[in-house]
Amino acid sequence: MNDWRALYPFESRFVEIDGHRYHYLDEGQGPVLLLVHGNPTWTFLWRDVIKGLRDRYRVIAVDHIGCGLSDKPSPDQYPYTLARRIEDLRRFVEQLDLHDVSLVAHDWGGAIGMGAAIEIPERFRRFVLMNTAAFRARRCPRRIRLCHVPLLGQVAVQGFNLFIRAALRQAAEKPLAGPVREGLAAPYDSWSSRVAIYRFVCDIPLDSRHTSYSTLLRMEQEIGRFREHPVCLIWGMRDWCFTPDFLQRFIEIFPAAEVHRLPDAGHYLIEDAPEQVVPLIGDFFARHAI
Repeated sequence: MNDWRALYPFESRFVEIDGHRYHYLDEGQGPVLLLVHGNPTWTFLWRDVIKGLRDRYRVIAVDHIGCGLSDKPSPDQYPYTLARRIEDLRRFVEQLDLHDVSLVAHDWGGAIGMGAAIEIPERFRRFVLMNTAAFRARRCPRRIRLCHVPLLGQVAVQGFNLFIRAALRQAAEKPLAGPVREGLAAPYDSWSSRVAIYRFVCDIPLDSRHTSYSTLLRMEQEIGRFREHPVCLIWGMRDWCFTPDFLQRFIEIFPAAEVHRLPDAGHYLIEDAPEQVVPLIGDFFARHAI
């Protein structure tokens, strides 16, 4: 197998949100699993989860605007803020009229997915969160902060593609196979196609003056409403970004959550340990059937 496309044998689908094409995958039948990625990935990250669960569930995975196979508008055409991404996902769920949704989220997908659940809580039932956050971070890694440096950060991320290159080297503990590396990077092959990657990094609040600070603050105050819902936390314990400290904060918010710590997996835990992650997700949903 020498082509990433062979790893991604899914039919692309699109909805339109405010004039932008929003790409998604929709595989299988049954209770709805909504897979929400973060930065700098796309629906390709979920390929093993989709293949492993579509025989029992309707598995839907989305590409955020600017990511994957969705449209990539310029910043003057689209705001690239957390609040807008939450609004996009809310509208997507409503357009497809999804009910009893089970959220599976990674990285920024946790904040976006939980944000949408707060907006339309009657449509969400179960949650699987992996190496993510849905609250203000107590610290921001230095390598992320450097991307905020005016001009320098944009040239590094959009021009030299350093964010994706670093992720392909550092986000997984096991070396990624060539086709996997190509697949993760495929939609981001130019300055303009990497706009969302840079804007995602810039959207991390470093202080209370940031546009998305209040969005995260509200989320932090409201996600406790899902404390009685089935929640599963699956964590790559060697993640340098969403460290075990983030896991501990989720445990404080969801004390009854089911917790699985993967000691040898990094941020891309789905790449490091799909043989563990996919069954954990499937078993959790089977034991907490709707």
